[in-house]
Amino acid sequence: MIRETRWERNLHQRGSASSFLVTEDCVVVHERHTRLVCLERADGSVRWDVPIGTWPRDLVIANRRCLVLPQSPHRLSCLDLRTGAVLWHVELPRLCGHVVAASDTVLVGGWRGYTPLAAFDLRDGRPLWQTSSPAHTALPVSWGGGVLMGHGPQAWLTDPRDGSELARWHLPEPMADTELRPVFTAVGPDHCLARLGPRSLTCLQSSGAVDELVRHDVDLVAEEAQFVGGFVWLRESRAGYLAADPDTGSALWRVDVGQPLVSGVIRVDDGFVVAGEGALFRLRPDGQIMERSPHADRISALRDLGAGEVIVTTRGTLKALALESRRPGA
Repeated sequence: MIRETRWERNLHQRGSASSFLVTEDCVVVHERHTRLVCLERADGSVRWDVPIGTWPRDLVIANRRCLVLPQSPHRLSCLDLRTGAVLWHVELPRLCGHVVAASDTVLVGGWRGYTPLAAFDLRDGRPLWQTSSPAHTALPVSWGGGVLMGHGPQAWLTDPRDGSELARWHLPEPMADTELRPVFTAVGPDHCLARLGPRSLTCLQSSGAVDELVRHDVDLVAEEAQFVGGFVWLRESRAGYLAADPDTGSALWRVDVGQPLVSGVIRVDDGFVVAGEGALFRLRPDGQIMERSPHADRISALRDLGAGEVIVTTRGTLKALALESRRPGA
């Protein structure tokens, strides 16, 4: 399955899905405990390498800018994605978490209810507003003309520029506790998926309706659903992925490779690629396993690089892999 390793980067620490982002022309990754590095997507060469602090609670790219919130120091920094230069930074309270960019605004805070929510202008870091007391929300997402937040059996849409509430949804059960990971999946201007409880997926509609989409028979990983290739993918806690119809929620197939699967489903040719901790698996369009490609290092995350290439993190590396083009039945 793997044609070649296009490039490889030693991270000097364990890689994870939360420690790197892929854009149309670069990969931004946290490495060496306190460095943030931007690599050229094509060949892995270093575009810039700057000190930024310990493991990031959030890493966001918006409008050719990179926003990073490390565990220490307690500071949100906005970097130029082209040069790595710090455009602005703001000091934040201890234990601040969650960063989301919406148009020309950045919202920070609300993780575990430790800190207030605060909004800053993306262009210059100018403060816009802040809640009067600590807020509690899952990781927000930009959607529906605002920023969608949620906690417990409630979800609400906030205007990012002034903090006013635009809409609210009452959920049939509390939201999944995803910590710093996403809980929402925007699938269109009028529909957003939300993970609830240990086994459920609900669709929020801009009209105010709430429709239960999936109620699985085993526990799911506390993270957002993925929408890939026209299907909804949910990762199971013990092993496997469930693929569901995005309109009806009916189960289409289950991918069980006999080992835990990591975060990430990639569309390749007419099928898909998923990763276990020790191998990549190519799937047919109906989710059946076509091919298994062992990997020497333990994989911790899988992401799409486009053009038949993927990127994986392992215990200590970031690797860009080119895949062989292969149609089902070929």
